[in-house]
Amino acid sequence: MNMVSSIQQNTDPFALAKELSGFHLIDGEMVKAASGKTFDVVNPATGDVIGQAADGDEADVDRAVQSAAAAQKAWKKMPARERGKLVAECGRRLTEHAEELARLIALETGKALRTESRVEANVLADAFVFYGGLASELKGESVPFNPNMLTVTQREPIGVVGAIIPWNVPLMLMALKIAPALVAGNTVVVKSAEEAPLTVLRVCQIMNEVLPKGCFNILAGFGPECGGPLVAHPKVGKVTFTGSVETGKIVSKAAAEKLIPVTLELGGKSPMIVFADADLDKAVAGAVAGVRFTRQGQSCTASSRIYVHESIHDEFVQKLKAKADAMKMGDPLDEETDIGTIVSPDQMERVKGYIQKGIDAGGTANLCSQLPDDPALKKGLYVQPVIFTDISPDAPPSREEIFGPVTCVFKFTDYEQVIEAANDSEFGLAATVWTKDLHTAMDATQRLEAGFVQVNQNLVVQPNLSYGGIKKSGIGREASLEAMLEHFTHKKTIIFNMG
Repeated sequence: MNMVSSIQQNTDPFALAKELSGFHLIDGEMVKAASGKTFDVVNPATGDVIGQAADGDEADVDRAVQSAAAAQKAWKKMPARERGKLVAECGRRLTEHAEELARLIALETGKALRTESRVEANVLADAFVFYGGLASELKGESVPFNPNMLTVTQREPIGVVGAIIPWNVPLMLMALKIAPALVAGNTVVVKSAEEAPLTVLRVCQIMNEVLPKGCFNILAGFGPECGGPLVAHPKVGKVTFTGSVETGKIVSKAAAEKLIPVTLELGGKSPMIVFADADLDKAVAGAVAGVRFTRQGQSCTASSRIYVHESIHDEFVQKLKAKADAMKMGDPLDEETDIGTIVSPDQMERVKGYIQKGIDAGGTANLCSQLPDDPALKKGLYVQPVIFTDISPDAPPSREEIFGPVTCVFKFTDYEQVIEAANDSEFGLAATVWTKDLHTAMDATQRLEAGFVQVNQNLVVQPNLSYGGIKKSGIGREASLEAMLEHFTHKKTIIFNMG
């Protein structure tokens, strides 16, 4: 490990994007794609090309996986606490680079620097520190099987982990996959999202000054050409994926062909229930955070279905709209900007399409905030937040994941009916309940079909809070000790006959 980093901080995201252009990181080295091909990385706020990413294919995947497999032989033999120290040191160095990472992620994803990107960069670093401290928990057990036999279990790493990450919060979600995998003694190969390949590459570059070469490799590329071969590679023993339900099914089928474990964090259509006795101002603030307006609604846990008791419904909507109207849309790198852009033209068309479907279905689309008037942002992928009222629960925006700044607000009067409505979804990722009544809160949290339920708050995913969904929202949990033990190790039983 280099005690002093040789990587200089660069808080000019445009210069840093050019510096990182055209590379994978394999076996500790920045390398071009085997084919020599690249693809453009675009600033969604202006439409300008800010750099290129290496266009990975099967040859790149094989090189990265072979490197990871070779490195894992020594990495797994290192004492767990020593691995933990190295991973925690990665977190410390990432903290030093947090501002440059925040500025670069704002540039390539369009997420506002102040409200979103800085937060993500700091959670990234915290996740490595958190998991680094859990290395001592890789414990086995003593089993009272037979007095004449010493029966114990031990945790062993799986081998090479293939991780496929999304574009909405790529830093945080990558950290929650690779930090526990590394501490547990695995090595990793990450396939980045094609919309956001540069900042995660910088993270890998920083971490490779600390980790032995080959432990952490990262590839850019597209799903069929790069992600597919990664999942299918015979030396990949575990896959962890965050993304859409449809792609998750493809990943799951490919993993099943190899009979390897898979963790899937997929979509969501998360309900928020506001009862008549709720603290209204607190609930409105929770909705602003929950809809993820500052992330343009691009979140699996976004509160995209809000059920409000009819006695406070109109006031709730009025206050929610006022809060959203007060938020400024603009250049993601501007400190005054609250809301940035949608990540890509395709995603923007998807969001606009759902808004139109909601209008066609008879919903009232309450537009919020204002589009930026800066001529330099004319080509930017900006979409005004929409609060739908008077919309059918069967309309497409009410049932399908949009991944945009759109929420549907419904009136309710009956407790049983609102619980039934909240559970009437193919998803089951997150939910929130807003009430001052303890009995209501306890009963609702037990009955809501979701893996991550909160009362009177709407936190995003945090290290040390087990996170994951049920139904079509996925398989497995992340962000916790459980995730490291159950998803990145297997248990071996060992018996000594003492007779």
